Amino acid sequence: MLWLVDHPLILFFTMLTVFVGCTTAGVLARLHGHKLTPADRAEFDLVRNAMFTLFGLIVGFAISMAVSRYDLRKNLEESEANAIGTEYARLDFMPADVSVKARALLGQFVDERLAFYGDREPEELARNAADTGRTMSALWSAIAPETNAHPTAVAALVASGMNDVLNAYGYTTAAWRNRLPVEVWLLLIGVGACCNFLIGFGAERLSSATHAILPLTASLAILLIADVEGPHNGFVRVHPENLIDAAASMRER
Repeated sequence: MLWLVDHPLILFFTMLTVFVGCTTAGVLARLHGHKLTPADRAEFDLVRNAMFTLFGLIVGFAISMAVSRYDLRKNLEESEANAIGTEYARLDFMPADVSVKARALLGQFVDERLAFYGDREPEELARNAADTGRTMSALWSAIAPETNAHPTAVAALVASGMNDVLNAYGYTTAAWRNRLPVEVWLLLIGVGACCNFLIGFGAERLSSATHAILPLTASLAILLIADVEGPHNGFVRVHPENLIDAAASMRER
């Protein structure tokens, strides 16, 4: 399920096939199964309308959850860029040898963070996480001896800024791992499948165009949710504009 969510186009065509199949199953059930009498029609319409309302609520709820996660990732990218830029400036307060070493490592760290936003495959992400972890350890080791040897207010300020850089990375990583629960996807797909079945079962005359309307729109809704919710794959992605600006300003100094 999560693999499908991470590949929105494949998810779209899969859901379109499933929903068209459910509508077709509804048509076959109507033709070869129970016939709705006029007395049954009112009750059936009530159930069908309730299912459509439920499906709409679930779609809205899922889109809201996906957009909130997308906004959180954007906000944390901005916070991470600000933390890096602030610490790069604070390194002016350190001795020259410490400042040069720490700034070189901070530039390497920014490059690794930019690569993170461009990576898509799990192997690339795993390599990036390992490289970034080593760079963070080196960053802390670069300032720790000087901070311990001269525990002044200025040194504490630099150490606090480096701590903010490391914390920002952790918050960003946690936000990118925060995905919609699988149960939400299963409920969304299950209710969508039932709605498509009811369309086929309840329609006395269903043209090919009408047959495709609900499966297509429901599949597009699921595509939108997966695209916004998925952090690495799809069309809607967080672009590290603030990190790019931070890297550019660091190169200018």
